[in-house]
Amino acid sequence: MRLLRLYGGVLGVAVFAAGCVAPAVKTREPANLTPHKQEVRAYVDSGQYLRDIAAVAARGKTWVEQRAAQRRNGERLAIVFDLDETLLYNWPHIIAHDFGYVPDVWGAWVAEARAPAIEPVRDLYKTARTLGVEVFFITGRPEKQRRATEKNLRVIDCAEYVALFCKPDGTTGSSAAFKTATRRNATNEGWTIIANVGDQESDLVGGFAEKTFKLPNPIYRVE
Repeated sequence: MRLLRLYGGVLGVAVFAAGCVAPAVKTREPANLTPHKQEVRAYVDSGQYLRDIAAVAARGKTWVEQRAAQRRNGERLAIVFDLDETLLYNWPHIIAHDFGYVPDVWGAWVAEARAPAIEPVRDLYKTARTLGVEVFFITGRPEKQRRATEKNLRVIDCAEYVALFCKPDGTTGSSAAFKTATRRNATNEGWTIIANVGDQESDLVGGFAEKTFKLPNPIYRVE
């Protein structure tokens, strides 16, 4: 009987304790980063990332062909490309560092000038050049990385362009403002920008292009 009463007492305490569990606290915790990294890896490794890029680039190619065929006498046609994750494929560096960004490590990668081309976008570049549409590169890379960037463009056989615009060293302005101002200046100099191609909204906002082509980039965001 004594053992039974002891057991009953313990059971009663357990039931009481279970009934007194504090309710879950509602928090503002965002989605966990690890599953998102896994999702991005799967997106790239499956080939869907490059297939999606190819679909956008194909639309850009069709537009450039159509627009070049409608060129008016004396019209100076141009196409604008961003570089990183638009024409240059930095995935080998990104995945090697688990999506982390360390400025000095990134700078070393840029200095190596060995980022491969994103082939569907390079095909769009070559189509534009074949049709006599000039090329401007507008990148968020700083001016101090110009020489390495020019070398990388030569490595991927994309060294035929009117200008490569890099952000001034030490600038604190947004990429969107820099790129919009650069396109505005080109327009004021008499260029007709028929297409603007980039992987960030900040590459494309602000106008001064007849059409924009947004490539996917689930990896990072640049304002």
